[in-house]
Amino acid sequence: MSSIKDWPEDERPRERLLALGASGLSDAELLAIFLRTGIVGRSAVDLARDLLAEFGGLRALLGADQAAFCRAKGLGQAKFAQLQAVLELARRHLAEELADRDLLSEPAAVRRYLIARLREERQEVFLGLFLDSQLQLIATEELSRGTINAAQVFPREVVRAALRLGAAAVVFAHNHPSGKPEPSPQDRLITERLKAALATIDVRVIDHFVVGEGEPVSLAARGWI
Repeated sequence: MSSIKDWPEDERPRERLLALGASGLSDAELLAIFLRTGIVGRSAVDLARDLLAEFGGLRALLGADQAAFCRAKGLGQAKFAQLQAVLELARRHLAEELADRDLLSEPAAVRRYLIARLREERQEVFLGLFLDSQLQLIATEELSRGTINAAQVFPREVVRAALRLGAAAVVFAHNHPSGKPEPSPQDRLITERLKAALATIDVRVIDHFVVGEGEPVSLAARGWI
């Protein structure tokens, strides 16, 4: 089995990353750096290409459950644990982008975080991003986790969370595991109920995002908040 060290320097993923930056590498090259080694007869890059073809792309590979991931040749529980750690670091990095900023002035950062946090969830998860009077993030809390079709959100629990955190405003977000981000009538109804409950303690609902394929859909942008 040939080693990456035996390749010409301009073909070595690690050296190419250092020379070009991570954005200059292909999905297979980035995955090869993560894999570190190949298997008998296949270099790390060959194996990366095989895995991308087997799973149907990078997103499907990164979103695979433990059983499916570990069944693939060249992978296993250690690699799965390592990958989950990398993904969680990425989510926490995106969450830190929101710290000490007016969230209304950073819509792209909010959307990036919500996509990373919610899009691959297999159940419906309902989040609250609680903000202070300057519309800076205090905390993000998971308010409900439901079946593949629905999550139950209780207004009184959301009010308690807002009071506990001393929030002045909140942004809600949840995912549609079906992949279609179009807000449902139930999404609009729970938003109205939460808005009314929070109004009793002078907490403003800024927006409610629905995450699925493509860009998250904003209920505020639709004129529904």
